[in-house]
Amino acid sequence: MMKLYIHQAACSLSPHIVARELELDVHIIEVERGTHKTPDGEDFLAINPNGYVPVLVLDDGEILMEGPAIVQHLADMKPTGGLAPRDAHERRRIQSLLNFVATELHKPMAQMFYPDYAAVKDVLRNHVTARLDWISAQFAGDFLIGDRLSVADIYLFVCLNWSSWLNIDLSRWPRLEAFMRQVGARPAVREALKAEGLAHRANGIFFAPA
Repeated sequence: MMKLYIHQAACSLSPHIVARELELDVHIIEVERGTHKTPDGEDFLAINPNGYVPVLVLDDGEILMEGPAIVQHLADMKPTGGLAPRDAHERRRIQSLLNFVATELHKPMAQMFYPDYAAVKDVLRNHVTARLDWISAQFAGDFLIGDRLSVADIYLFVCLNWSSWLNIDLSRWPRLEAFMRQVGARPAVREALKAEGLAHRANGIFFAPA
């Protein structure tokens, strides 16, 4: 069985949701942030010396790192699920969007959580605001490439879910608020969020209970 290593509410929530959307047989393993240990005492640093999640260990033992690569691999395991389209044009679009979310939203938003970046937090916030302006105008329907959910939508949902922790008010972007409500209502998404101990809010955002 494949193993997916995660932190609660981290970017690893993206492949966790993908695995549940596609009903793939994946064992979810939560890594303790401070010790890099799994519940059974396994040293996560022996799997990924960089120390971050997600990491997917395939059935043959191959270790796959980096969220965008992992979600594309999972989607390709079950192409009938439609999360990574086979059409070449749509495929290029999905890959472009995954890279945008990874570099222009995920990375600066993650940096905003760390005290070491306090001096440049306003710079990061301005950067993220501009990128949210852009991504909110990219929807081709209910979702980024039309009326079908994709791995890019799931990755975007996960990053936008951090907005309340970072005091980013999504009401400035009604399209993104509607998107969060729509994706957050999906049964597989709710299952993944519940499994990670996240509590639902009416605006589509999910929090770790106090």
